Amino acid sequence: MRMVLDAAVALSWCFPDEADEYTQRILEMQKSGGAVVPTIWPLEIANALVVAERKTRIEASEAGQFIALLLELGLRVDAATSTQALGEIRALARAHGLSAYDAAYLELAERRGARLRTLDPDLLALAGVYPWIE
Repeated sequence: MRMVLDAAVALSWCFPDEADEYTQRILEMQKSGGAVVPTIWPLEIANALVVAERKTRIEASEAGQFIALLLELGLRVDAATSTQALGEIRALARAHGLSAYDAAYLELAERRGARLRTLDPDLLALAGVYPWIE
C-alpha cells in the first residue's frame, strides 16, 4: 500500500503512551513496505529522539532499538521534496494556513497519489478537502 508516513505516527511506535489502534495498524501495514516520507522526516525523528533522551523519557538504547525498527521497515525518503519547497509546498502552506513542514507531507501525498497517515490536527482538518488524508 502506498502511503506517506507522518513522523508523529512513527514516533508513537517508540512511545507506548502515544500508540493506539490506528498507529499500530499503520505499523502492521508498513511491515509490508510502501511508505515514503519527505526529506524533513529523518530530522523530525532525530530531533524527537534527542529531546526525549534529554528529558529522560527514553534511554539511548531504546532510541537505538526504535531506529533499528525504522531501518527494517524500508521507508523511502522522497528526494524531490526540497525541489518543491519554494513552489508547491509554499503555496499549499499559504493556502491552508499550514507550516511548510506540514505542507511537505500534503504535497508529497498529493504528488505520489498516496494516503497521508497522520496524527496532525491541522492536516486532519483538511481531510474534507483531500479525502486521502487519514
